Amino acid sequence: EFIDSYVFNKVEDIRFNSTVGKFVGYTEHGVKNAETWNKGSVLAQELGELERVCKPNADLHYSAIL
Repeated sequence: EFIDSYVFNKVEDIRFNSTVGKFVGYTEHGVKNAETWNKGSVLAQELGELERVCKPNADLHYSAIL
């Protein structure tokens, strides 16, 4: 599971969760930005990072934890 959180003044505004597969806003400003990001290229970039970084390295990190 890949989670990318955006925090401002110690309050989480937006979070990308790979399980959900999109950005979710937690504040008024975050909801507005999440809607915009989910429609544009930002979502594609985040999904690209999931494929590029997370999935190839998941087994390495999991075996290190065990």
